[in-house]
Amino acid sequence: MDSGELLRTVRQAARNQARMMYHRLVGRHLPRLLAVTLLLAAAARGAVPAGATTTTLDALAREARENARALVAAAACCAAVAYAYAMSRPRPVYLVDLAGYKPAASHEATRAESIRRFGLAADFSEESMAFQRRMMERSGLGEATHFPASLLTLPVDMCLRTAREESEAVVFGVVDELLANTGVPPDDIGVVIVNSSLFSPTPSFTSLVVNRYRLRHDVVSHNLSGMGCSAGIIAIDLAKHLLQVHADTYALVVSTENITLNAYLGNYRPMLVTNTLFRMGGAAVLLSNRRAERRRAKYQLMHTVRTHRGGACDRSYGCVTQEEDDAGNVGVSLSKELMSVAGEALRTNITTLGPLVLPLSEQLRFLATVVLRRVFRARVKPYLPDFTTALDHFCIHAGGRGVLDELERSLKLSAWHMEPSRMTLYRFGNTSSSSLWYELSYCEAKGRIRRGDRVWQIAFGSGFKCNSAVWKALRTVDGGGGRNAGAWAQDIDALPVHVPKVVPIDDGDGDRHDAASRVRPE
Repeated sequence: MDSGELLRTVRQAARNQARMMYHRLVGRHLPRLLAVTLLLAAAARGAVPAGATTTTLDALAREARENARALVAAAACCAAVAYAYAMSRPRPVYLVDLAGYKPAASHEATRAESIRRFGLAADFSEESMAFQRRMMERSGLGEATHFPASLLTLPVDMCLRTAREESEAVVFGVVDELLANTGVPPDDIGVVIVNSSLFSPTPSFTSLVVNRYRLRHDVVSHNLSGMGCSAGIIAIDLAKHLLQVHADTYALVVSTENITLNAYLGNYRPMLVTNTLFRMGGAAVLLSNRRAERRRAKYQLMHTVRTHRGGACDRSYGCVTQEEDDAGNVGVSLSKELMSVAGEALRTNITTLGPLVLPLSEQLRFLATVVLRRVFRARVKPYLPDFTTALDHFCIHAGGRGVLDELERSLKLSAWHMEPSRMTLYRFGNTSSSSLWYELSYCEAKGRIRRGDRVWQIAFGSGFKCNSAVWKALRTVDGGGGRNAGAWAQDIDALPVHVPKVVPIDDGDGDRHDAASRVRPE
């Protein structure tokens, strides 16, 4: 980071800190101080001294009658101020439950089978096939990730019809499970948000959900597209703001991606990486602002922080783009600068998030290193706060092994903290915006979530964006394994597994067989 960028980061951190202190003082403590002061003044003025005579009491009563209008007006003002203060407080947003999609066993494919089918699906050059093989051996994916039926047939059936079939299977699957688990009638849902970055049909996915579940005519619906793998957090942030406006309701958020129309069949190397990482999946989340839901809700949303660096430089804007290669094949191109851009976006994001969640000791250490570097020109390393002092669980978007390795190093996280992300990548691959919910479900299935724990979700997306959400567990979530483990039910007891940095592909394992037998590597 150059000096100009560092100076902007420091200024942003100072503004964030000042804003936080202002809200803590004015938003929380000042109304209480004023209320206590008024009560004490009223008590002092209206207190009757010991030994007061009847004449004194009569005089007070007469004075009260004479000033009745003023007293009524003062009482009305106090009531209005109290009501305004209560209404200005943000409504709490609760996560009632969530569901992740688990495709049928017929959609599973080993890495060797994936490579073989890639070779049969398109006219890849030998260099492209070798590159995809090397990438998959280093990807961190396991032997039972999922493809849509359209890419498992020969020849591949990449068309609008099969794309709709894939998306409908995922969306209906997770919403059906979520509504069944929560028992919430569709008529009670007031907000619907669906995000799918690369596939946005007409009618929209939100219309698809409204039609399928016969939602009411005044439901508020938003369809998000083109926002990358961080769109799930954007959808949560949008739902949070809508739940501040629409009282006593539920918000249904569905995060998915479509693989059918986004497999790349050309030989441009920056686009080939997506073939080795992205897999079929999706998730649904039910939020509510009903205070009665607090008793059964799993989490309360504490903070959302959205960082968009598309205006900072063209390098950030163009590092992940959907485009055509020279032969007209459409794919998603990943720039070599992706890791650097992601690091810059993360630093900006945690500059805003840090003052909201970190203890004062960590904030002072960060500030001290900034002063030493900028004022005294001392040669000290920039201090990265220890987020494990404030957060208990980390759900980092399973974008690829390289991304997870870099985040583990940068945030000084342990293997235990990274386990949900690595096992999600291993078992389900990169499912785009829904990967965060597979990771949270993993924590639940392992019985890690205890009441009061805080969960940090971090996601990156094209544009370039880095978005965060912090949740507080309202109760201990008993994963219990088995049926209660959701998408992890069949595999949770066999995980975690050690995944070496390079896992050679066994060409003899090209045929599909029982998934449970290949969750754990040989």
